[in-house]
Amino acid sequence: MLKIFYTLLDYIFYKKCYFCAKKAKKNITCDKCLDKIKAKGSKKTRKISGIKIEGYYFYKDEIQKLIRGVKYHDKKEFAGDIAGILVEFAGNEHFSAENAEIIPVPMHHKRQKKRRYNHMELISEELSAITGYKVNTELIKRIKNTKPQYKLNQTERRKNLKDAFKVNPAAYSGKKLIIFDDISTTGVTMESIIEELRKHNINNLTGLVIAFA
Repeated sequence: MLKIFYTLLDYIFYKKCYFCAKKAKKNITCDKCLDKIKAKGSKKTRKISGIKIEGYYFYKDEIQKLIRGVKYHDKKEFAGDIAGILVEFAGNEHFSAENAEIIPVPMHHKRQKKRRYNHMELISEELSAITGYKVNTELIKRIKNTKPQYKLNQTERRKNLKDAFKVNPAAYSGKKLIIFDDISTTGVTMESIIEELRKHNINNLTGLVIAFA
């Protein structure tokens, strides 16, 4: 009787897949939909300020929904799904035996207070749990509450991000840094962070994004 009761509870309260509404065993994406998302990914690289930036998707379809879900709609469970996808694609490139630190693109404290969390830090912590790489959120801060970038053209984006970031050299460990962002459109955000780090002779850098737009 007890087994029937728990089976009934499981049926009523099971997690539904965000994409197909079928039962999801882990997080909120079922294995079938997760496999479908992985199958659409492939390695893509761009150079920004001389640094190789690697991504695996274009910002559309299911990956767009995943990113928007964790970023805007409080679907924090997606952080684990995204981290798992990234490690599967980027294992040899970014998460090899070489020790490194993950630097999630920082959010201004006012915007983070409004959203209640930084989705890039959530995904980074999941990456850390899988790879053992430390997440460093003290090295670089966003000190300027910039406008949303998607509303601006490239020139406006560069002006918007001028003096937006500040580096704390005391927080640099000397390890290779993986600058990590969700979407790269014009590359101005990565460019601004790279330039700010270089002012402090921090040059052992690589870039990782989920998707290019």
